[in-house]
Amino acid sequence: MVDSQVRPSDVTKFPIIDAMLTVKRENFVPANKRAVAYMGEHIDLGGGRTMLDPRTLAKMLDAVNVDQQDIVLDLGCGLGYSSALLARMCEAVIAVEDDETRVKEAEARLADADADNVAVIEGVLSEGAAKHGPYDIIFIQGAVETVPEAILDQLKEDGRIVAIFSAGALGEARVGVKVNGTVSWRMDFNANAPLLAGFEKEKSFSL
Repeated sequence: MVDSQVRPSDVTKFPIIDAMLTVKRENFVPANKRAVAYMGEHIDLGGGRTMLDPRTLAKMLDAVNVDQQDIVLDLGCGLGYSSALLARMCEAVIAVEDDETRVKEAEARLADADADNVAVIEGVLSEGAAKHGPYDIIFIQGAVETVPEAILDQLKEDGRIVAIFSAGALGEARVGVKVNGTVSWRMDFNANAPLLAGFEKEKSFSL
């Protein structure tokens, strides 16, 4: 996976490569998906949720430049794979899931991976986890049309946020940086993923 999907995508930072070589991706997918855990495609976790493919996830990690002192908010951690990777790269991870079963599964799988600097909490993804913030990095595991202000408010000054912005069948991963209280976005690479509930644009009414 690393040699065929990650390094060829210009992701070469040692902490990312080390994490992806160490954390066993097959341990964070449903049992019936273990055979395809390392394929270069998103994996359906059920309930409309997805584990991002290795290339996309690696490039998002690369884009926000995770540091050992960072506190990271991982929104939509699924069964915990992204949080397990982040746990090896930063100080602490607050992982949010909106389904009790996924929360319990993520906790168990992260415990097996010795990711003891991750706290998994159940909550509405689009509301984040304000009481544990603010955060140096916010990582959104899925596509968005817009990012709610409630999420942006939880980002520290000079903090980074990464998300895949959806536009129909197309999309792009963007990185935002907060400066003087305002988040400015830049496009980083092309990507797509299923749209996360709560991150849709309000539909305007017209006659």
